[in-house]
Amino acid sequence: MATNDHAVSTLNSLIETTMDSANGYKEAAENADSSQYKSMFADRSTRRMELVRQLQQEVTTLGGTPDDDQSVLGKLHNKFVDLKAALTGGRDDKAVIAEVERGEDFIKAKYEKVMNDSDLPQSTRDLINRAYGSVKADHDEVSRLKHSL
Repeated sequence: MATNDHAVSTLNSLIETTMDSANGYKEAAENADSSQYKSMFADRSTRRMELVRQLQQEVTTLGGTPDDDQSVLGKLHNKFVDLKAALTGGRDDKAVIAEVERGEDFIKAKYEKVMNDSDLPQSTRDLINRAYGSVKADHDEVSRLKHSL
């Protein structure tokens, strides 16, 4: 099977961003005070890793090699958030949720940018659109949560 370089590259970019998101949710679960938020964020991290697995499978189906690590920018962001929390004496749930929403804005925009790419195979576009539905639902829920605090 021939490799579709554009599709593989697009999917690998989404894989990195989705891993960044999963790791961001994991950190949010670790930093939240409320057990409700800890549980919600841990569940979201698990769901995002499932999206990663689906995207990786599509890369393999297309004949490519799927990325298996988060982006350098994502790693740097995680370190920055840790440093900021250490310097400011920790974080409260409102700050954690605000940071999660910022990440959700980024991933939602990235999926929106690629989900209608006509150069992608239909199966890839279908997968991206399904993944986007999950990302958008999580984004909207976190946004509502932030604005309710």
